[in-house]
Amino acid sequence: MNGAHDLGGVDGFGPVVREADEPLFHHPWERRAFAVTLAAGMLGRWNIDMARFAREDTSPVTYLNATYYEHWLRGLQRLLVERGLVTADELASGRPAGPGPVAAVPAERVPAILAKGACARRETGLPPRFRPGDAVRVRNLHPRGHTRMPRYVRGHVGVVERDHGHQVFPDMNGMGRGEAPERCYAVSFAARTLWGPDASPVDRVVVDLWDPYLEPAQ
Repeated sequence: MNGAHDLGGVDGFGPVVREADEPLFHHPWERRAFAVTLAAGMLGRWNIDMARFAREDTSPVTYLNATYYEHWLRGLQRLLVERGLVTADELASGRPAGPGPVAAVPAERVPAILAKGACARRETGLPPRFRPGDAVRVRNLHPRGHTRMPRYVRGHVGVVERDHGHQVFPDMNGMGRGEAPERCYAVSFAARTLWGPDASPVDRVVVDLWDPYLEPAQ
């Protein structure tokens, strides 16, 4: 979706100021919001792409005026209600009204689960449509749901650098329509292709893009 979260290549927001010795969390509630989000995600009622969509699917005013973990907390609240784990009234009151807690992953297992992570690669046996060295154009698409296709590369021509194999397709997975694996490629774009003649003549930007985003460059 063309939401306020897609800030790549957007001007007018001022410089990115790096905070010296930035802590992992600025406030205790951020640490708790992070932990509760991970714990709720381990219940298996949604996937990582659905969680991303829940955070980004909001008005530009709300999104741009919120902090990082406010996005996480708002997205978690949405998912909890949508998946029937809590009600809107329970969120408002802070008191449970249902039959009781759901089964959770024991705390002692969490570090091992996080360290292991999860792999999005899926073996399909299907051949690639593009190969390293092929010129491809990013399709000028504007999906209404979740997507990992940045606006600033749409319509531009790049060169395939690497074939990542079939990966879970976020556009489908984020909308709860299954993993629908598609080939994913690392595509390299000349900086001047994206930003015009005033950009560096030697810099390049590499973006991971799924097969449905691409077409052969003519």
